[in-house]
Amino acid sequence: MARGRAGRTARRRRRRKRDGSTQTESLGHQQKYVRLMKFLHGRGFTSTPLQPALFSDTDRGLQTLQPIQPGGMLVSLPESCLLTTSTVLHSYLGPFLKSWKPRPSSLVALCVFLVCERHRGEASDWFPYIDVLPCSYCCPPYFTDTVMAVLPSGVRRRAEEQREGLQHLYAVHQDFFMSLQPVLSHPPEEVLTYEALRWAWCSINTRSVFMDRPSSSFLSGPDNYALAPFLDLLNHRPDVQVKAGFNRTSGCYEIRSISGVQRYHQAFINYGSHDNQRLLLEYGFVSSCNPHSVIYVEEDLLCEVLRGDESLDEKMKFLRENGFLQNLTLSDEGPSWRLLTALRLLSPLPIPRQRWRTLLLGQMVSDEEAQRSVQTAKTLCERLLRETRTSLQEISHLLQQSERPVREQLQVVGSLRREERCILGNCLEVLKSALEI
Repeated sequence: MARGRAGRTARRRRRRKRDGSTQTESLGHQQKYVRLMKFLHGRGFTSTPLQPALFSDTDRGLQTLQPIQPGGMLVSLPESCLLTTSTVLHSYLGPFLKSWKPRPSSLVALCVFLVCERHRGEASDWFPYIDVLPCSYCCPPYFTDTVMAVLPSGVRRRAEEQREGLQHLYAVHQDFFMSLQPVLSHPPEEVLTYEALRWAWCSINTRSVFMDRPSSSFLSGPDNYALAPFLDLLNHRPDVQVKAGFNRTSGCYEIRSISGVQRYHQAFINYGSHDNQRLLLEYGFVSSCNPHSVIYVEEDLLCEVLRGDESLDEKMKFLRENGFLQNLTLSDEGPSWRLLTALRLLSPLPIPRQRWRTLLLGQMVSDEEAQRSVQTAKTLCERLLRETRTSLQEISHLLQQSERPVREQLQVVGSLRREERCILGNCLEVLKSALEI
């Protein structure tokens, strides 16, 4: 569902079209998409007003062949077309999953199935779907250390956690992978490699839809992943409204457009109110003009800017215990209420301990305390802006000497950094104006 790499054709089209208008090229005639539609029709999928296409601004997506009225159906995909844990448990992997202890998670079951089916190639029933999946992804598990180094600090920390979590997932399931030798044509260590698991994990993480299902007695954890062929070609746009979910009456996963779509335009879906940092971490892209984007102020930066205050450690502990060190943000409109409130408590001005809790509840402060917190926010904004500009210079340098796919990773991170530079610049103007009043 998230935007994947559409290949050299899309990149050539982007180089040719620089006038700002969206150029479109149908993909429906290509053999792999013809094969995909035949596969879906064989499983009960009927007609759709959409066709796969290349768009000069978003790469691969779905184009309308007729006007979609408000409330109109975009896609109605039968349950038989969805790839879920039920698919896996009823496959040749079922006996292995059902007998293994401790129980594998639903995510592991889906990952292993995808890897095994990909390895089977055209012999796989699911080959028509797997053949249209991206070969790699622009997500943290694929990022090189060079790319990780130019991420914003908070994003880098979460990206490292994501990468380490996947490495751990691979390491702890080695015995289970080895047990699958009877159904593999090659040694498990050649099929279920880290690289293969990474591809499957990213395919599920970036493309699956949420589908609440009863927990299986053979699998652990929540079972709410469903891979939805064709439907997952829909791209995200933050200003689009859709109604999506599994309709138990029709037995289909349905997506309806709330506002409608014009003929021959790209149809979009909305993943939720996600800022661009989350979109990059979870889906591998950033969305231009994202109204939900903010800059997060990390705890380390607060400590660095405010060091020298003897009571800083105690105040930081108090904020942490009260859950007040998360979601401290800067936006186009200035610092968030949470950030300003935290900065009022962290002010080097002497604040009696009995006032700390009332400050977090929004107690009025003196003009001097208010101005001090705005000045500190301005300092934070300036620090982040300098760091962002330095990273953009480094990205520009790296792009000149990097090969694909590192270039693509750097381009996505560069898009995030440019957006953050814009947000921080606007925020700084707001703070300067506030200090002049």
